[in-house]
Amino acid sequence: MTRYPEALRWLYGLESRGIKLGLDRIAEAAEIRGHPERASRYVHVAGTNGKGSVAAMVESVLRAAGYRTGQFASPHLQRYVERVRIDGRPISEREAANRIEELRADTRLPPLSFFEYTTLLAFEAFRDACCDIVVLEVGLGGRLDSTNIVTPEASVITNISLEHQRILGDTLAKIAREKAGVLKPGVPCIVGARGTSVRRAISARASAVHAPLRRIDHDFESEWHDRSLSVRVGDRQWTGLRLGLRGDYQGDNAACALATLVELGECGFDVSNEHIRTGLKRAKWPGRLEWHSGHPAFLFDAAHNATGCETLARYLDEREFPGRVVLLFGAMRDKDHRRMLAAFDGRVDRRIYTAPEIDRSEPPARLAKLRDGTVARSVRDAVARAKRAAGPNGLVVTAGSIFLVSEVRALVKNVRSDPPIAL
Repeated sequence: MTRYPEALRWLYGLESRGIKLGLDRIAEAAEIRGHPERASRYVHVAGTNGKGSVAAMVESVLRAAGYRTGQFASPHLQRYVERVRIDGRPISEREAANRIEELRADTRLPPLSFFEYTTLLAFEAFRDACCDIVVLEVGLGGRLDSTNIVTPEASVITNISLEHQRILGDTLAKIAREKAGVLKPGVPCIVGARGTSVRRAISARASAVHAPLRRIDHDFESEWHDRSLSVRVGDRQWTGLRLGLRGDYQGDNAACALATLVELGECGFDVSNEHIRTGLKRAKWPGRLEWHSGHPAFLFDAAHNATGCETLARYLDEREFPGRVVLLFGAMRDKDHRRMLAAFDGRVDRRIYTAPEIDRSEPPARLAKLRDGTVARSVRDAVARAKRAAGPNGLVVTAGSIFLVSEVRALVKNVRSDPPIAL
């Protein structure tokens, strides 16, 4: 049996093939492997920010209702196996290693990328686990993403902002068109995205494939009352909801999740009000407004673009901290660093810059030229500097990239971590 580290080394070696958008290779591979993607039913989730949270909430509620669930997400936070979950638990290292080796040995397969192999692995794991429903998160974009060979029970498009502009397009409308590529004929789509150009692009795709749309602020909405949430979906209303995920912005994500669950109800998935309350309260998504108590405390948030940083900054505004607040920041080169860093103006006392161990990380010295701060030699050095700057009663806010959050979280929480991969 191939050991897990050896299997990962081979799979990670495919990084040289880069990001290979397109459906021809994955469709051919799926046919060769007996179409494992056809064995399951799906919720397909696309978007820029919020798709992980919506997926986590939908999966948690369905699991609370007694369904056997699958969940596919990327990138992983600490370990590769987190990308493929059955009933809320990552598949085992042994299963991952066996599946990687089996796919590697299949000489009939076309030359797949890292993400295509992982997607195929996930489809086979969900099939073999006899999942009742799989919450499938898009990797990049939507139209040409390898997850897009499924026909789901419902599609979801969460918030959309500028990202991967060299691949997806340099305007919100172009990016929205790529993400709207997940819409399928007759399959309802829950839209949590706002903005005239974004909605126009999604509506155009929906009209072309005759996919009914359910839109936030129109067909469904949410409202906070102190610390409890009210959600309306059509003529149905829930009040006094408690969320396991932090942040007021999760109200929109919860509304998207409930709108999705209502559509699943039309497909035969029976979910009671009690299942909804339980599932929303139990939903977890590590690395997203995740607190770690200590001296100082740490707040981990995988805010990886300007919109995410602005949302995190508003969360900080809602709270008072007894000590100094230090921002530990690192980001990828293709981000709007100026706007990301500006979000924290007046909200943090010090800034520490570092670079995650990813080739496309922005050099921290360049970040320091945009907003004054300390440049650390490494992530470990950055953590030490941030702790000293915050003091025992302070707070270290780690943000800018999920890859940075992964490295810092592993050091601070002393958790096992697989190597990062920017795919």
